[in-house]
Amino acid sequence: MSYLDRWPPLVKDGLLAVVVAAALSVTVADTPGAGALDLAAVVTGSLVLVAWRRAPLVSLVVSTACMLVYAAHAQPGPPSAFPVLVSVFAAVRAGHRLPAALASVAFLGGSLAVSLPNADLSGRNLQTTTLLVGWFLMAGVGATVTRHRQAYLEQAEQRAAEAERTREEVARRRAGEERLRIARELHDSLTHSISIIKVQAGVAVHLARKRGEEVPAALLAIQEASSDAMRELRATLEVLRDSDGEPAASGLDRLDDLVERARSTGLPATVTISGVRRRLPAEVDNAAYRIVQEALTNVSRHAGGATAAVRVDYAGDELVVQVDDDGQASADAPPVPGVGLLGMRERVTALGGRLRAEPRPEGGFTVRAELPLKETP
Repeated sequence: MSYLDRWPPLVKDGLLAVVVAAALSVTVADTPGAGALDLAAVVTGSLVLVAWRRAPLVSLVVSTACMLVYAAHAQPGPPSAFPVLVSVFAAVRAGHRLPAALASVAFLGGSLAVSLPNADLSGRNLQTTTLLVGWFLMAGVGATVTRHRQAYLEQAEQRAAEAERTREEVARRRAGEERLRIARELHDSLTHSISIIKVQAGVAVHLARKRGEEVPAALLAIQEASSDAMRELRATLEVLRDSDGEPAASGLDRLDDLVERARSTGLPATVTISGVRRRLPAEVDNAAYRIVQEALTNVSRHAGGATAAVRVDYAGDELVVQVDDDGQASADAPPVPGVGLLGMRERVTALGGRLRAEPRPEGGFTVRAELPLKETP
């Protein structure tokens, strides 16, 4: 990009008008018989070029009239056509071909008509007119090419924008199709199995009560867990099928049910809540619930006979969730991180928080998540 390209269009047009006016003023001074009227016509016809972009028809009419007055009175030759050439170019570029053609014919015809009575035998006037006709044709052709090039560039930009929009639509459609495929797979593979577990657990509970037997706590836990799994699976399927829907996810409002379900499986668990409870962002609320759920599940699986302590701290600008157990884990033999811990870390990282999952110095394992309550950058 050149230095002039950085200038505003109005500044460049003004500079063009001033340069043309100055050059033709010198021509007026060197033309025998030229007077104040010719100078006024030249200055007016040149300075109007400042509007050749924004008002091409005004520039065309004014410059043609003024320069025709100068050409008819002083007969300066080709220099008088410069402002008219610029205006013809501007008019054709703007799509005003007929006015540009009429102005060209008027200027050329008027100049030729005035010069015929004084024509010499050498045919100089005819040669000048022929030269001017060529100039006007070149101005019209150049303007037409410029107009077509501008239209081509605009069409190319529109095609590029359309292609980008089409790519985005295709990506959204493919994402929607993938969500539907996942929803179908989840429905076909999980819903049926969980439904069978729920039904059979319900039948077993019913038969036990019908016989007057005590229902095992593990059986009740299976029945409740299957019901909760069905509810969350339906919510997940609804989200997958409707990309605009908000997930009906579990949050800390169901923490008591979660801990009670863990106790029903034989895991001693306590809950401590500190700070002022308040409404949490949906993603933070859901992440906190899932972290406690996964941590309690890991204690039940890998720390047999251990007890769990759940602590939720509503701090000023963050939510702290911590689950400790007194199992057999130690710093000398830390457990191998599995998919559950990886999922917890991904949830916390996505929210801009911090996760610490490691053996405790006094024995056992701790999971501590610090979730910011501010908007994630």
